[in-house]
Amino acid sequence: MKTLNQGDLHTHTTASDGTFSPEQNVQRAVEKGLKAIAITDHDTVNGIEGALKEANKYNDFECIPGIEISTLYKGQDIHVLGYYLDYKDKNLIKKLEELTTVRDQRNKMILQKLNGLGIRIDEEELEAKRCGDGNVGRGHIAEILMEKGIVNSLPEAFDKFLGKGKVAYAIPDRISPIDAVKIILYAKGIPVLAHPGIYDADELIPLLSENGLAGIEYCHPDHTVEQVQQYEEIAEKYSLIKTAGSDFHGFRNGEVFHGDIGSCSVPLSTLEQLKNFYK
Repeated sequence: MKTLNQGDLHTHTTASDGTFSPEQNVQRAVEKGLKAIAITDHDTVNGIEGALKEANKYNDFECIPGIEISTLYKGQDIHVLGYYLDYKDKNLIKKLEELTTVRDQRNKMILQKLNGLGIRIDEEELEAKRCGDGNVGRGHIAEILMEKGIVNSLPEAFDKFLGKGKVAYAIPDRISPIDAVKIILYAKGIPVLAHPGIYDADELIPLLSENGLAGIEYCHPDHTVEQVQQYEEIAEKYSLIKTAGSDFHGFRNGEVFHGDIGSCSVPLSTLEQLKNFYK
C-alpha cells in the first residue's frame, strides 16, 4: 500500500549499521510511496551525500540530512536525533570522529565479553563488516553471531547477549544527552530525543527541553500503543515536535530489525515544523 504525503524520519544505512546503501534507502522510500526520508546514521554523516544525490532524481521527494548521536545518562544508552544539520560543519565532523573512537572502544569491550563466554569473534571479523568509512556496531556483531550459528535472529542476539543488562552488554563513558543536543544545535540542526519508550528515563524530557530539545520521537516500532499515546501527551505538555520513524536497519537473514521503511511516519507538516524551529 502506498503511503501518501508522509515521511520516515529515522533510517540507517551502510554508513553505520544498516544493510542498505544510502541510495537504496531513498529508493525503498520512493517505492513505498513516501515523500521524504531522513538519513540518521549512528554518529556519522557519511551516508548523507549519496542519499541527497539519489533523492534529487525524484520529483517532489525530500531527503533530510540527519544523525543519531549516542550518549550516556545514568548508565543508560540514550540516542539523540538531529535533523537538517550542516553535515559539512568542521566542528561537527571533529566531534563525530571522537564519538566513533568511543563506539570502536565499545565494540572491543563487547568482543572481550563474548570471547570470555567462549564465543570467539576477532576484531578483524567485525572490521570486515565496515562499509568504507562507515561505523560498525552491535548490529554487525549480531550478524556475526547469526553467521556462526550462535543465535537464529537479531532479536535473539540482543535478548541473549547484546541488549542492556545481558551477558555481553558493554557501554564506555560517553557524552551526555545535553551535550548531544548542543552539538546538533551548534551545527544548526534540530535535536529530537529518539525512541524514549525504551529508556525508562522520562525525567530526561523536561531537562532536555530546557536545554534546547525540539522534539521527541513519539511513534517508533518498539513503542507500545500506550507509549505512543503517552509520548504524544508529553510532547504536547512540553511543546515539543512529535516525530516518528521506522529506525530501519535493512534486513539480516531476511529479517527486518525494528521496522521497515514507512512503518512509522509523519505528515509533511511535521517537516515544516522542524524547518521553522529557528524562525
